[in-house]
Amino acid sequence: MGRVSGFGAEVFGAGQWGECGTLADWGRVGEICARPRTDESRFPAMPEFRIRDMTAGDAGAVLRIYAEGIETRLATFETEAPSWEDWDEGHVDAPRLMAEGPDGAALGWAALSPVSSRCVYAGVAESSVYIAAAARGRGVGRALMEALIERSEAIGIWTLQAGCFPENDASIGLHQAVGFRIVGMRERVGQLDGVWRDVVLLERRSDRVGVD
Repeated sequence: MGRVSGFGAEVFGAGQWGECGTLADWGRVGEICARPRTDESRFPAMPEFRIRDMTAGDAGAVLRIYAEGIETRLATFETEAPSWEDWDEGHVDAPRLMAEGPDGAALGWAALSPVSSRCVYAGVAESSVYIAAAARGRGVGRALMEALIERSEAIGIWTLQAGCFPENDASIGLHQAVGFRIVGMRERVGQLDGVWRDVVLLERRSDRVGVD
């Protein structure tokens, strides 16, 4: 999973059921796969928005949205947003994406973090997606993730991985909707507010990059 701070808190409806393959026999992992996902039809439609490259001028919005995710206690082990310098250092230079509303308001962001300095893992990265509280459940997360996947493949990334708390049905559903699969569970991997938490590991293997 790389850093334990890299999972998102998007609330997104991925259909009624997640796609689980043969994981139904995996105890808790199978139970997570089989949970009903959020029905996004109960949310108002999101006005038109666009996905663009993140700039240094987005620093304040990125950290604000990150802080909103932290507050849910469903998105990350972090308990406070880092400085922009620390955030910047922990993510690869590109792709870094922002979702922006017609009024210019920041709706969410997506970015990648390296998982290893070893060259054999050069095509593996950890994805993060965070959505502003007011924009969750409106398809912004899926649009960001689809763009992140496309852009990551363009720079030679063949595997994206992510970690989600098992209680975060929305984020798990979002990742499954864009082609991630659950590969396992890390049990009691870290404490948040003094409570041991598990982490579900997901990954997406490209069918375009690294297939030779």
